[in-house]
Amino acid sequence: MAIERRAAIERRAAIEHSDVIAWVVQPSAAALQPVPNAPRVTAASCAPLREILIVDELGNRRPMYVPAEQPLTVFLDGRELVTLMTLGASPEMLVLGYLRNQRLIGDVATIESLAVDWSSGTARVTTRAGIRSGGAGAAPGTVGTSCGLGTVFGDLMRQVDAITLPEAASARVSRSTLLQLLETMRHHDAIHRAAGSVHSCAVFQGVDLLVSIEDVSRHNGMDTVTGWMALHGVSGADKILFTTGRLTSEMVMKAAHSGVPIVVSRNGTTAMGCDLAAKLGMTLFGRAANRRFLCYVGVERFDPEGDAN
Repeated sequence: MAIERRAAIERRAAIEHSDVIAWVVQPSAAALQPVPNAPRVTAASCAPLREILIVDELGNRRPMYVPAEQPLTVFLDGRELVTLMTLGASPEMLVLGYLRNQRLIGDVATIESLAVDWSSGTARVTTRAGIRSGGAGAAPGTVGTSCGLGTVFGDLMRQVDAITLPEAASARVSRSTLLQLLETMRHHDAIHRAAGSVHSCAVFQGVDLLVSIEDVSRHNGMDTVTGWMALHGVSGADKILFTTGRLTSEMVMKAAHSGVPIVVSRNGTTAMGCDLAAKLGMTLFGRAANRRFLCYVGVERFDPEGDAN
């Protein structure tokens, strides 16, 4: 077993950077056009892995990859807003999703341009009319990205009643679809297999994967797919969202804000996540790996036998 384990580690360490992609856009998704009056955005991705020299339990030195986390400081209309720690696979989508999920923007057309420059580690966002100085949409203080930080939760909760998700009869999922989804995601975790220490997030339409992202936090993953959906006018009503992160109330709220009624997690959920999902009429699946999963709430959308219509 020790020999097999060492061989697996060495294979993982030998992966070339060019073989590892953190942001995957399927052809059907790549063919989509941005919404009218969409902002001008750069495409400033960077290498997701960095090679370091480690010493194993036997004292042997060998190279291994780790996720290349780095700071991205967002400036909104010239004002420093937040520093996001990210792998930088799709920083423009991450920033768009962050701004939308923080309620700093509604329609992405309110933004004129978004330029990411990795030489300075900055993302400069210019809006067409400026951001309001108070109330909903006001810029928060500068915060670091981590679990439980960076979300204007009170403002989000006050808007729960304004969110309308599709009825259960029109947005369902079958067991076979969930199993195919989980199998697909087994092949879209290149960063995790190479280096670990990351989360995945993906958007599906039925069994068809549209986009997937790996990043250093579950919130980054959710924000990135949110940004992509907003930029391309993709409705969440007939989509399924997959994440490796736990389904806290914040994650549930972000998915609902994009109109997604069904969320699947490789991890679990919290009581508040369940309560909020029930209030919104959302379905949460958790502990989803291999051929097993649990439906925590919203079982009316789940067909355990046949395929969903």
